[in-house]
Amino acid sequence: MGFIIAIPALIAAWMSLRESPARAFLNVYVPVLLLLPEYYRWVIPALPDPTFSEAAILPVAWVFFSREARNWKFSLLDLLIVLFALAVGVSQYVNAGYGDAQNLMFDMIGTIVLPYAVAKGLIEPKGLRVVFARRFVFLLFVVSLINVYEFKMGITPWSLTIGRLFPGQGEGWVTTFRYGFARTAGPYGHAILAGLILILGFRIQRWLEWSGYWEPRFQGLPDLPLPKARIITLGLLAGILMTLVRGPWTGGIAGAILTATGLARNRKRALLLMVAGIVLIGVPLFSAFLSYASVGRANAKTDSQETAAYRYELIMKYWDIVMERPQLGWGLTTWPKVGGMPSIDNYYLLLALMHGLFADTVLILIILIMPFRLIRHDMQQPPPARRGGSLGFTLAGVFIVFGVTIATVYMGMTAVPVFAILAGWAEGYLLTAPQTHAVLRTAPALASRPFSFRRVVV
Repeated sequence: MGFIIAIPALIAAWMSLRESPARAFLNVYVPVLLLLPEYYRWVIPALPDPTFSEAAILPVAWVFFSREARNWKFSLLDLLIVLFALAVGVSQYVNAGYGDAQNLMFDMIGTIVLPYAVAKGLIEPKGLRVVFARRFVFLLFVVSLINVYEFKMGITPWSLTIGRLFPGQGEGWVTTFRYGFARTAGPYGHAILAGLILILGFRIQRWLEWSGYWEPRFQGLPDLPLPKARIITLGLLAGILMTLVRGPWTGGIAGAILTATGLARNRKRALLLMVAGIVLIGVPLFSAFLSYASVGRANAKTDSQETAAYRYELIMKYWDIVMERPQLGWGLTTWPKVGGMPSIDNYYLLLALMHGLFADTVLILIILIMPFRLIRHDMQQPPPARRGGSLGFTLAGVFIVFGVTIATVYMGMTAVPVFAILAGWAEGYLLTAPQTHAVLRTAPALASRPFSFRRVVV
């Protein structure tokens, strides 16, 4: 039944050609990415095995570039994204040969390069900022509602339904438990990935709510006691809590702190206070954490301390292995395993093991450079009409969420194209003329007029 993966791709191709790549991106690709698991593939002999989202992005990107390539604005982030994909692909070719490298390089193109490029070229240049943000957030709100079933029953509805069409696939992605409760994963494979993605949606939802980009009530449900925006915010918060994942929660707090500086009336002073807080409070806390984590798992007094000690030992024991092959790593699945430590709960370390320090450095550069550029950009713009309406600070917070979270957990599957899309959106935002930002702040509904999205309920 793997051929059903081609159905969204065919719909995306039809919509891209008949209407526009923008409509196909919003109405096909984004829902497919956020609602269908990435661990189901169409296995095609001698060819790469696409997932739902990888198949759907291909026609959107093809039509987009055939029509818009002449308008493309090259930037440094384009180079970093391509270098990251190439570093991973070359590493796999050197370590495992052409067959494995073919599949992984296709994954890098379908989950990193093309989602980034399409998001960069469509969301801001086509005035789809608010429409995209609303679509992204509302779909995650739907996932949060469906996840209530998994939280109660201990099994995800996606495996009960779609899993039957892909026998033998996705069986390793099972619901895990903490404190006696199911950690909801939804369609994202694992609770840590679900927690990360939902927190990203929560950050964008807060920007939408602060900016007044939601209708007062749900259509057809005028008697609900809370406004639509607040219900969506609380629904996403409940979804985040049901994942029971400490790493993404930590990243979410860090992202919220940075985003909060954009709420201040004096943003420059708020940023200086934040930096001072990091130096005066963060450094001693980090030193205390090292003392807390370095006791060793055998001497840990609590489960939390044992988890921290495990992550500390990971770095100590695997760093020497990284340095044996620092340029290109050991390959996707062929890196040496240390006994008793099969899980690498630090994506920076895992990436260095798999694909070398060059790929790791490129990813770190993306995560560090983008918040700096976004904050600098928004500091040079007039204050937004509504407090909290600073998109640059929100997107900067998104990169901080990613950067902190993947220092404690794995990053994969749906989280990868989501990262690429948000990076593309941010880059498009930075390259858009300031007067366009002003128009979108004062008249968001106009952004959707070329594609008649004013009638979209979500």
